[in-house]
Amino acid sequence: MAKIAVIGAGPAGLMAAGQAANLGHQVDLYEKNTLVGKKIYITGKGRCNLTNDSDVETHLENIPGNPYFLYSALYGFDSQSTIAFFEALGVETKVERGNRVFPVSDKAGDVAAALERFIRKAGVRLHLQKEVAKVLAEEGKVTGIQLKNGETKEADAVIVATGGLSYPGTGSTGDGYRFAKACGHTVTALAPSLVPLRCQESWCAQLMGLTLKNVKIVMENKQGKKLYDDFGELLFTHFGVSGPVILSASRHLIGHFEEKITLKIDLKPALSEKELDLRLLRDFEKIPNKQFSHALDALLPKKLIPVMIGLSGIAPEKKVNSITKEERKQLLRLLKALPLTVTSAHGFGQAVVTKGGVEVDEVNPSTMESKLVRGLYFAGEVLDLDGYTGGFNLQIAFATGYAAGRHAGGEDE
Repeated sequence: MAKIAVIGAGPAGLMAAGQAANLGHQVDLYEKNTLVGKKIYITGKGRCNLTNDSDVETHLENIPGNPYFLYSALYGFDSQSTIAFFEALGVETKVERGNRVFPVSDKAGDVAAALERFIRKAGVRLHLQKEVAKVLAEEGKVTGIQLKNGETKEADAVIVATGGLSYPGTGSTGDGYRFAKACGHTVTALAPSLVPLRCQESWCAQLMGLTLKNVKIVMENKQGKKLYDDFGELLFTHFGVSGPVILSASRHLIGHFEEKITLKIDLKPALSEKELDLRLLRDFEKIPNKQFSHALDALLPKKLIPVMIGLSGIAPEKKVNSITKEERKQLLRLLKALPLTVTSAHGFGQAVVTKGGVEVDEVNPSTMESKLVRGLYFAGEVLDLDGYTGGFNLQIAFATGYAAGRHAGGEDE
């Protein structure tokens, strides 16, 4: 039986602690907050998108940050394992659009409560409001931890599952990076990922709260080089744009914000320009004597119409049968590539995850053990791993937490 200290009671730490305790090890879990899984409560807009119901290869395709490192962990604990794990804990699940998996109750608190039941049943000793100050190691081997109050605790293995820098109000304040550096590890450049974007155009505020589903976006730099493109759901905010497709896009704009970035929104991606032009002609032929301000009701959401009319340059009171071919072409261009100028991204306070972290080349991908310090393990967002929205980041946490927990006391039994 090994003595194992786990730092951080988020999804990765809870999984790791419970798995290690189920193998008969003495596990102490240290959490500086007053409750476990604090960040879980705000995931998925409070509903907790706990994984994605897709195969491992699909998961790897949705992890732009070092996917190769996760082969072993994901094949050892995949999304079906996650679903079965929570079902066994009494959390019924459902699959929604994009294969996103949620609890049937739509309550993130049910996921956090299930994880707490899991560790308590396994015999984990939970220490809330206990902040760890440092990981102790001698001669390349972990010896324990030191708490902020100065107490030291011996341990044969330490699992660092402290999260990243995203949503610092939940306790993710970069402690794990400090522990890793002190033990000789490299921490790669850190940046907020999966964040809303600010835009220059003031008309975004007029559309605040409007959601566009199934649109195509293209991000380009000032030279017209494509930085990212995707289909999905977009949300207008008072400062710019958000929504799943924008959050994923933000991951690819890191390092480009010093240059001009143009976002083009294709409002009708299912139609080619020629097909959309024919659609416009048919719509206009039905209402030849109507004013242009009433001509787009069948084509666009009501809230978007005044903005599109203003951008088109066509007088709102102009009769539809007086609209010229050139004016129609300008409207067509707007419908297929509504332009916005991206000025910046929000910071860690609104970031779903952190890009960057503990260099994965210094960690064993099968066990999550440090290659530099024996008995030191990492799990979850503290590692240089990040995925898109859709449940992929929580799956990273569960898979790496599982691997660390099963191996921290020696070989998985």
